[in-house]
Amino acid sequence: MPTEYIKIFDTTLRDGEQSPGCSMTLEEKVRMAHQLAKLNVDIIEAGFPIASQGDFDAVHRIAQEVRGPVIAGLARATSGDIIRCAEALVPATKKRIHTFISSSDIHLKYQFKKSREEVLKDTEMAVGLAKKHAEDVEFSAMDATRSDWDYLAKMFQVAIDCGATTLNVPDTVGYTVPSEFFDLISFLKSKLKMPSGVVLSVHCHNDLGLAVANSLAAVQAGARQVECTVNGIGERAGNASLEEIVMTLNVRKDKMTFVTGVKTEQIYPSSKLLSYITGINVQPNKAIVGDNAFAHESGIHQDGVLKHELTYEIMTPQSVGMPKNRLVLGKHSGRHAFRDRLVALGMPLEGSALESAFSAFKDLSDRKKNIYDEDIIALVEGQGMGETEKFRLESLHVVSGNRTTPEAIVEVMTEGNLKKDVQQGDGPVDAVFKALRKITGFEGSLDRYHVTAITGDTDAQGEVFVTLTDKGKTVRGSGAHTDIIMASAIAFLSAINRLEYYQARQGVRGI
Repeated sequence: MPTEYIKIFDTTLRDGEQSPGCSMTLEEKVRMAHQLAKLNVDIIEAGFPIASQGDFDAVHRIAQEVRGPVIAGLARATSGDIIRCAEALVPATKKRIHTFISSSDIHLKYQFKKSREEVLKDTEMAVGLAKKHAEDVEFSAMDATRSDWDYLAKMFQVAIDCGATTLNVPDTVGYTVPSEFFDLISFLKSKLKMPSGVVLSVHCHNDLGLAVANSLAAVQAGARQVECTVNGIGERAGNASLEEIVMTLNVRKDKMTFVTGVKTEQIYPSSKLLSYITGINVQPNKAIVGDNAFAHESGIHQDGVLKHELTYEIMTPQSVGMPKNRLVLGKHSGRHAFRDRLVALGMPLEGSALESAFSAFKDLSDRKKNIYDEDIIALVEGQGMGETEKFRLESLHVVSGNRTTPEAIVEVMTEGNLKKDVQQGDGPVDAVFKALRKITGFEGSLDRYHVTAITGDTDAQGEVFVTLTDKGKTVRGSGAHTDIIMASAIAFLSAINRLEYYQARQGVRGI
């Protein structure tokens, strides 16, 4: 049986970013887009240009800077959305306008308040207008899996006749099951009159935990594009996980004779970068990229793996870019060794960026005996992330003990001015957060405070994640430092800076 190519459409920066607390700043989206290009996905859905000026700017910057993948922007089936999307994509060498409207009767009746015929006219208008601005046009029928199949096919045929080159079948609410989805894709393949080059695509949500299984069933039925996200992030329970889809196709070639262009050794670095940017770590038992994905505790398993890896490992950690040797460097390590380790971690740096990271590494190695890969990842990803900072921590002094009231003296630089505050609290972290609230004027709520050790030593860097909500907007912040109080302050300010960035942004959601 001949091998067929499956396009990987990554929507981490659009649908993934719609996950509560996962919003990214402009610089973070651009940085993640460059990593997705290294991962070699086929299409990057960079954002929803009409949603806000921030989304427009992100799509425009990514279209301007990122080369390799097709750059896509999302647009509802309205002329304003489509024109705005086209404007954002102007700099792209390869661009795609992705337009959508609902196809299910429940959406048409309660959300759109339109008849089936009206929606078909909207489809015709949207695809036709998009085609005037881009040769590559994708059309999605939102809530396709709860739609009448004959009407869905009629809608897709209208889109094909108007010039759509990709037809996307979203399981918008994660409702379908693999056998049903296989039958739906098979039905569409037999019903539609598709010119050569037109591709069926799928976009599955994970509400029942079936997003990956449904996506793979669709591939087996004839879909040749899969829409997915790194770490499976996305609205509600998330989207189909890119790493799980790609590695399933990579490992089980005996059952699924398909290939992708993804450079699998960039999977782990992509996962770690996204976790750092969003402040959301994957669970330890997450397939492919979790900390326990290649761990063996059972004596029987350990014995087997030591004798031959294939006894209990169906793929190697190296195949997804996970470092095998986690203890790498110390205070006597030189610049060359540090640079080589960055390359091995999929994070090569040169010039001033390398010098800045190496200086931070030396500073860390003065405080910490052994430097692990996780330390280096946290350190390097902390470099150059302050482009949107309004508040920067200058100094922190804390007094605490069992016979004294905890007190924090905090200094923060903001817009060229140094602000200082002294606060007492129930503990040192509480005192620090009270001072930061006073300095920044933050009046929202602290919803979550989570501390974890990056490595296992007593001198390990602590990584702190906080979740803040203010005026209906929820964001996360993270910070890493060998001093957990410092890490807490960095995380809190990181979240405050995100809130400052997003205060003018309002999102529009879809598919």
